[in-house]
Amino acid sequence: MSTVIDGAALLDEVEAFHRRFNVFPTDAAFVAVALWDAHAHLLDCFDSTPRIAFLSPEPGSGKTRALEIVETLVPQPMTAVNASAAALFRSVSGPNGKPTILFDEIDTVFGPKAGDNEELRGFLNAGHRRTGVTYRCIGDGGNQTVQAFPSYCAVAVAGLGSLPDTILTRSVIIRMRRRARNEKVEPFRARIHEAEGHKLRDRLAEWAEQARGFVMGAWPDMPDGVADRPADVWEPLLAIADAAGGDWPDRARQACLTLVKASRANDKGSLGVRLLTDLRDHVMVGIDRLPTVAILDRLNALDDAPWADLGGKPLDNRRLSKMLAEYMTADNEPITSRNIKAAGSVLKGYYAADLWDAWARYCPPPPESPLPPLPGTEYLV
Repeated sequence: MSTVIDGAALLDEVEAFHRRFNVFPTDAAFVAVALWDAHAHLLDCFDSTPRIAFLSPEPGSGKTRALEIVETLVPQPMTAVNASAAALFRSVSGPNGKPTILFDEIDTVFGPKAGDNEELRGFLNAGHRRTGVTYRCIGDGGNQTVQAFPSYCAVAVAGLGSLPDTILTRSVIIRMRRRARNEKVEPFRARIHEAEGHKLRDRLAEWAEQARGFVMGAWPDMPDGVADRPADVWEPLLAIADAAGGDWPDRARQACLTLVKASRANDKGSLGVRLLTDLRDHVMVGIDRLPTVAILDRLNALDDAPWADLGGKPLDNRRLSKMLAEYMTADNEPITSRNIKAAGSVLKGYYAADLWDAWARYCPPPPESPLPPLPGTEYLV
C-alpha cells in the first residue's frame, strides 16, 4: 500500500528546488511555476492547460535555466527549438503519451524577422483546450484524406520580447530580469541535480494519482476580478492548489491576482485596442472632433507608444483609416473619417461620437484622473 503524500509539503519542495537555481521577479512567480509543474501530471483532468511563458527584454535573464529546471519536474519533457508544427502535433498524437513541450528561443518563431508561422501558432492555440485538434491531409495525390491530430498538451516557452496576443492570453507570464549582483543562485549541474529533480517528478506523479479524484471536475473559486480568459488560465492551477491544501490555496489565489494584474499592466491589447485607447486617453480628451492631420501629429508624438515607428514608418492616414474601419459606431457602421469645418476650411477627421461605442466595448477603464484638453483644440469644440 502506497504512503499518502502530503501535497502541500511536496509543492513546498518543488518551489524550494526552483528557488535554488532560478531568480524569478516575484514570489507569485515561484508559486505559479510550482503549480504548473504539478498540473502537467494531471493534464487529462482539465478542460484546458495554461501555457507558461518566461519572457525578457534581454538575453542572460535566466529563461533557459527556468526551462531546464521545469524539464526535470514534468512528465515526458520534449525540448523544442525551431521545431516544426508537423513534428509537434505528430509527437502529441503519438502512441507513447503526451509530451510536455518546452520551447526555448520562441522569439525565433514569432519574432519580427521570423514571419507569421501561422501553422505553429495554430497548433499552440488549439492545444490550449482538451478538444483542440490540428487537421492535416494524409496520403498521396488524389488519395488524400483529412485527419484530425490531437493538439492538447502542456507547453512552456521562453524567449525575448513578447508573443502573439493569442498565445499571451493563454499563458501565465513570468517576466524575467537579469540577476542583480546581490541575487545568488546555486549553479545547476545536470549530472547531479537532474536526479534530484527526477525524484521530485516521480513523487509529483505519485501524488497526482492520489489527487486525481479531487481535481477531476473541480470548480475552484476564483479571486474577485478574475474572469473570462484569465480564469481559464488559472483554473487548473487553483485546482491543484486546493488539492494540495495547507497554505497553497491562499498563496495560489494571491499569486493569481498578482500575475493577472501584472499581465494587464503590460498588455496594451491588440494594436487596434491600443489605438482606440490612446485616442480616448491622450488625443481626444475633452473634445468632440479632430482633423486627421492633428490626430496623427498627436499620436506620433506620444512617448512610449508605437505610432511613430510601425515597421519603420510612422502611422499615416491610410493605416489609421484602415485600423479604425475594423470597429463599428453605435449605428453598426464602420468608423470612418468625416468632414470637419475648421478655420474657414473643410478637413477630414474623426468625431468622438463615432468612437464612443468602440471605446466602451474594447478599451480598459479610463484613467482615474483624466488629462486636461490639449491646448489649441478649443476652436474644434
